[in-house]
This record gives sequence, C-alpha cells and structure tokens, in this order.
Amino acid sequence: MEPIWLKHYPAAVPRDVNTSLYPSLVDLLDTSFKKNAAKPAYLMMGKRISFAQVDEASRAMGAYLQSLGLEKGDRVAIMMPNLFQYPVAVAAVLRAGFVVVNVNPLYTPRELEHQLKDSGAKAIVIIENFASVLQQVLAHVPTKHIILASMGDMLGFAKGMIVNYVVRKVKKMVPAFELPGAVRFNDALAKGRSLGFKPHKIGPDDIAVLQYTGGTTGVSKGAVLLHRNLVANILQNEAWYQPAIKKVPAREQIVTICALPLYHIFGFNVNMMLSMHMGGANVLIPNPRDLPAMFKELSAHRFHSFPAVNTLFMAMANHPEFGTVDWSHLVIAVGGGMAVQQATAKLWLEKTGCPIVEGYGLSETSPTASCNPTDSTAYSGTIGLPMPLTELRLLDDDGHEVPMGQPGEIAIKGPQVMAGYWQRPDETAKVMTADGFFRTGDIGTVDERGYFKIVDRKKDMILVSGFNVYPNEVEDVLTQMPGILECAAVGVPDAKAGEAVKVVIVKKDPNVTEADVRAYCEANLTGYKRPKIVEFRTELPKTPVGKILRRELRDKS
Repeated sequence: MEPIWLKHYPAAVPRDVNTSLYPSLVDLLDTSFKKNAAKPAYLMMGKRISFAQVDEASRAMGAYLQSLGLEKGDRVAIMMPNLFQYPVAVAAVLRAGFVVVNVNPLYTPRELEHQLKDSGAKAIVIIENFASVLQQVLAHVPTKHIILASMGDMLGFAKGMIVNYVVRKVKKMVPAFELPGAVRFNDALAKGRSLGFKPHKIGPDDIAVLQYTGGTTGVSKGAVLLHRNLVANILQNEAWYQPAIKKVPAREQIVTICALPLYHIFGFNVNMMLSMHMGGANVLIPNPRDLPAMFKELSAHRFHSFPAVNTLFMAMANHPEFGTVDWSHLVIAVGGGMAVQQATAKLWLEKTGCPIVEGYGLSETSPTASCNPTDSTAYSGTIGLPMPLTELRLLDDDGHEVPMGQPGEIAIKGPQVMAGYWQRPDETAKVMTADGFFRTGDIGTVDERGYFKIVDRKKDMILVSGFNVYPNEVEDVLTQMPGILECAAVGVPDAKAGEAVKVVIVKKDPNVTEADVRAYCEANLTGYKRPKIVEFRTELPKTPVGKILRRELRDKS
C-alpha cells in the first residue's frame, strides 16, 4: 500500500529519485568541478574561490596525502571551523581514496584523543588555533601526519598575512604549541602540485565519512556513512528543495549561508555537498556566535538559502543589527538539529517573510530523514513528511508498530541510513531492526496526512507520578511567554513524585519574576507538567551547533 505521505508531497517534488546517478561523492565532485569551473564555490571575508580552484587545490592536497604512504580506506581527520581549507581538505581526502573523519574543533583533549583512537586516523588537517589540544594527546593516538592550517591560508598573500597577524597577535587565539614534523597547509599544497595525483576507483559501498555522534547518549560513536548514503541524501534534498528553487530567477546562482559548522553532518551535506552538486555558492561563516561579524558578512551578499538551528534563528531575529541585511531574496530557511520553537518561527516569518521549514535527521541518516514542504507558508510544529524513498515508522519497545495517534519511537529506513557504527557491532545491533530500520531514540507521533511530530527523546522524558512529561512541550510553551528569550526543561529527582520538572530560563526582559513564570505555566500547562523548580541564568549550555545540553543541566541539578 502506498504510504499516506506521498499524497501530500508538493507537485514539484518527485516521489522517486535516481540515487545511482553518481557511483560516489568523488564522481559527484568531479562532475561539478567540470560543469561549474568558473563559478564561485565559496565566499568569505571579501574573497571568493571558484569550483576550478577547489578542484586544483584538492588534487594537489590529495597528491600530498597519497605521498605520505596512506592506503585506500585510511582515515584522515579534519579539525577546522568554516574556512576555504575545509572543503578543499574534504575533496582531497575523498578523491585520494581515503575516509573523512569530521572533528569538532572545540573538542577537549579527552574528546579528541577518543575520536582519533577510535577512528584510527593516520593523518589530521588541523587549524593552528587548536594545535595545543592535539599536542596534549599526540603521544597516545595513531595520528602521525599533521597538516597545519591557519585562518589566512587561502585569503591571498596580503589579506592572509593581516588575518593571521590579528588572529595570532591581536586576538591571541593561537595558544603556544609544539608539533615537530607538522607541515603547513600551503606548503603541503605546493609540494602536492609537484607530485602526480593518482585517482582511485571509489564505489558506492566504500566508506566516505566517519561522522561521530555527539555522545549525548553515552560514548561518542562513529556513524559509518558510505558514498551511496551521502549521495542519496544530497539527491533527496535537491528533490525536496524544488518548490523553493523555482522561486530563484533562471540562471541566477543559488547562494547559501553556511553558518552551520561543516564538521557537523547538517552543514557537511546540506550546505557543502548539496551546493557542490547544484553549482551553488556557500558564504562561509567561521564563527556564527559573533553576530555583528556575521551580519556584516551577510549584508555583503544576495542569498537564497539559510539552513540553521533554532537557537541561531532566534538569536539573529532578536539582534538589533538584523535589519542591516537584505532578506528579500531568501526563499528557503531550513531548521534542523533541534526542535524549531513556535515563538522563533513566528518572529522569523514576521521579519523576513520567509518561513522556517523544519526538517529532521541524524548523523546516522546522512542527515535528512523528513522535512516540511519547502513551499510552506507557515510554521507547522511538525518535522514534516518523509523524504523520497524514505519510510518512517513508530515502534513500541518490542519493535511493533503503534496504532495511529499513539506515540512511538521513530524508526527510519532509506538509502541514506548508515551502514552501522564504526567497529561497534554490538551498538549497531541495538539500533538496527532485522528489516533494516534505524531506531532513533526519538519519540514521535504521526497524523492522518503522514506528518510526523517529535514529542521528545526517550532519555529526556520526565516521569512525574507516572505521567510522561516531554521537555519540548514545556519549553515551547515558555518561549512564547513575553520576556523569555530561551529555556530548557529537565527532570530532577523528587521524593514524592519520582521526578519533578525543573526549568532553566534566560530572560529577554530583566523584570520577569519566578511568580510571573509560575502564573504563565498555570495558565498554559496542566498540573503535573508545571515546573517545581524555576532557575534563571544568563545563558544555557550548548553544543557548538547550538543544541541545548539538557544533560549538563540535569547533572548540575
């Protein structure tokens, strides 16, 4: 029987996608480099690099990596913010026949050591700002080859020197380090240009990326993403974007704002790889937390697409410099990584005229599994419909589908689902069903049209006197209260009820009191959902991608 959600696809979205269009990401990149050679691929700090320049630099870097004696399938870690060097390094690693290991540049030594050991990365491309962290763990990891980048490497001689001087001497963002034998990024490029690059035959079932999960459910694990997984999701996203893309004038290059970190699967595939395939340009934002610098960069561009997380949309829409940017060409704003809250969606729509289209995905699904139609005109409060060729089910604890209207664990099947966790068959077995569905750990419901809604993660659910309380619901209600900027709800031990709800709030209006919050909750939440503890803070702990770390708030309760 045909899934119900197919009946509600926009007319411009195909139900089927030819996911075998490219045998690998390497074929996708090679095709794009030839087709779009003269177009700008990446823009940053008043500079641009073309598809042809990424092609040439990545071949040179790939040749250098091959000269190190690495073999096909060896892992190469990349640890940088959004700079020109990131897509060059990614294309180099893939084209040379190796596997990309994306590393969060803000990792502590403990986290970095775990990931380099677990992945077995033999080489790393790292920005000097974090070289001191690598130095602390180098004796304990298998990583022997170090390519050291600096912020200004690909900005041209004069601008590069100025940027590096400011980063190193003025802002003092490069702690002292010693990494004997490390080779500078530009020196590696120069050497690679004098070497012969040997193209490798890469197939759909070769590993492209080890994408480490954030570790919010325990030890950080590497999701094994094959070339075919990532290619499939790029083509699924392209199909899904069609209603929005049709709003861009013919022959105008699609420009996307890349504020999502490229080391995160959302930025990696939805920004970098999708734009590479479509011949679009990415405006790279190295530090989205520096909002004045970000608004200055945005004001210099005419752009069409902006994927981001709820916290960034909200921070931007509340910033006094929001109006310095021309938002009139924006045709798609995709929200993912965490729930988009109604108050954020409402304010964004008022200020830009472009609704936030909420999607859903995970590292394990390359990432997109579902999304709201890109011709939506309003906030739906759902994660939308399953992508083409994708099936979502809601399962109970025994793996059986739950009846319509009841919450169950979201399970995903499709060509974008990972091959498993790197060298962890036990962990893979826990999340994969016998018939190929990936169990996400997220609890959801589905309506009669096939729109799915997340009610929360299994582990975040708060049990108050036998009643389930979903933190997302409490947070969504409170962020609509005037004077509240953002909040997080967690469960804390309670002698009487087993658990009680605690909310941690960041105020927009300093005059908001605990009594105001309690009165608002009394008006909007049933008794057992109301917070027993109300705490005010100046900020909430977040991952670099902007997800609120509920676990940290629980641990400190």
